[in-house]
Amino acid sequence: MDFIFMLTQADATVPDGLRVLDDIADLKLRHIGFKDVGADREMQRRLNTQILAMGATSYLEMVSLETQSCVAAARMAAEIGVNRLLGGTAAATVLEILKGTGIEYYPYPGFPTGHPVDLRGSKDAIAEHCANFAAQGCAGADLLAYRATEAMPLDLVAAARGALGAGRLIVAGSISSVTQLVELARAGVDAFTVGTAVFENSFSAAETGITRQIRAIQAALDTEAIATT
Repeated sequence: MDFIFMLTQADATVPDGLRVLDDIADLKLRHIGFKDVGADREMQRRLNTQILAMGATSYLEMVSLETQSCVAAARMAAEIGVNRLLGGTAAATVLEILKGTGIEYYPYPGFPTGHPVDLRGSKDAIAEHCANFAAQGCAGADLLAYRATEAMPLDLVAAARGALGAGRLIVAGSISSVTQLVELARAGVDAFTVGTAVFENSFSAAETGITRQIRAIQAALDTEAIATT
């Protein structure tokens, strides 16, 4: 299960993302992302360039949900050359923009709303959306499982996992404990994102600082409960 470190807090890119990347360079993270809120075009470009230079896969996650905003974010992703685009709900439109770029797309299933984003929708709706994403050619889905307001998070994970087939399942939002990581690994999740919990020192109460919080997540992934799943 891959750990995607997000340079984000409260669903917005942190203002000192470039410095953070310098600070964590020695951790050899393989997956790093940022959002379309909180950083202008030039900063997004610089973040992406630095992430790729570190040898990591880069991610841009769309927080904005309106079709027009999704279109703008997709065009930005294509322009700056991120590896993977997350979020949004206008899958067909975004896929058309990304055609030929090699960028993998993972839209939100269900009915995300607000900012920070909550997720409405039943497990049946999640399954239906994920099946449609797979049929349209999406690489997978970006599920806001722990932001769910109408269903249990792991029920939504199971529904998404079953509907995606070979597609990759990413779980994003409000992940802040080893218990959650164990749950996700056992449920067959391919990757998860953590941002706010790192910046607020809430993943590990025993550690302070971005580097130590990330190391705590890396250590959790090496535990038998997760590594052998």
